[in-house]
Amino acid sequence: MEAKAILRNVRISPRKVRRVLGLIRGEKVLHAIGRLEQTQGAAVPVILSVLRSATANADNRGVGDIEELFVKAVYADEGSSLKRIRPRAMGRAGRINKRSSHITVVVGI
Repeated sequence: MEAKAILRNVRISPRKVRRVLGLIRGEKVLHAIGRLEQTQGAAVPVILSVLRSATANADNRGVGDIEELFVKAVYADEGSSLKRIRPRAMGRAGRINKRSSHITVVVGI
């Protein structure tokens, strides 16, 4: 049995989020929360809230006790991009993509 939580359109690049997600993949939930609290990065508070939401969903569904839960899957997919323009030399324009991501956390026994 498993439970999951998804947070969509987070204004952090998926590449930055995936670096932090690699730290908690396959860990027990309590160990993953402790590791995230000791880690620095812009994506850490967001991932921590999604992980806590997934454990709350597991508790509501009766999946299992929090000590038994582990992180089955975590991934960050690319969301929509805000397209912006930066002026360049000789009247040209350079493109800036402000990326967003969808973060999914699956916990289970």
